[in-house]
Amino acid sequence: MTCPEKALAPSRREARRLDRRQTILEVAARHFLENGYAATSMSAIAAILGGSKGTLWNHFPSKEELFRAVLENATSTYRARLSEILDPGGDLPSTLHRTALSLLEKVTSPEAIALHRLIASEGGRFPEMSRIFYEMAPSHTRMLLARFLEGAMDRGQLRRDDPDKAARVLMRLTTSGCHELLLLSQIERVTPQQMESDATFAVDIFLRAYGAEGMAR
Repeated sequence: MTCPEKALAPSRREARRLDRRQTILEVAARHFLENGYAATSMSAIAAILGGSKGTLWNHFPSKEELFRAVLENATSTYRARLSEILDPGGDLPSTLHRTALSLLEKVTSPEAIALHRLIASEGGRFPEMSRIFYEMAPSHTRMLLARFLEGAMDRGQLRRDDPDKAARVLMRLTTSGCHELLLLSQIERVTPQQMESDATFAVDIFLRAYGAEGMAR
């Protein structure tokens, strides 16, 4: 007969391992954003965490893998939310508006702005960092959006076109206003009213370009 305590032991160990991993990711995220990619080392993060250096390397064998995990951790919640928003059965203009608004809320957060600036300043020297960011953030978001837009085209809600390019257009329209101003330090913060206005503008222009004939906007 299996002892209950022994049966639970592996799951408890796994819970501790996951907690430790999450702590590593949170410390690493702060270190990357505050010090940059070049100035961040595995040894420095291990020193902040304390304990054995081997613990960090057991979870993440390289700085590149750690950076990838940090981005995965930072974007997973948004991807799950976006997947919920992109409901094929919902009203298309409303769904697109919610999509644009959620994107703005994500990319105008202090962490996202700091990350974009980090990529812009160090991406040329560290192409692997730029590649990981592109794959985990804009590329994945565009893929989810393109899949949804292709379905809308199949249902006759949007005119037939390249769904990937259509997704790119909507994302660019959405981020062309307050996000760009914030990223370039032309404003210090973004208000809900600004995000609402930019989302409305982006969806209106997008539907004028891609909406099926006679579609209500």
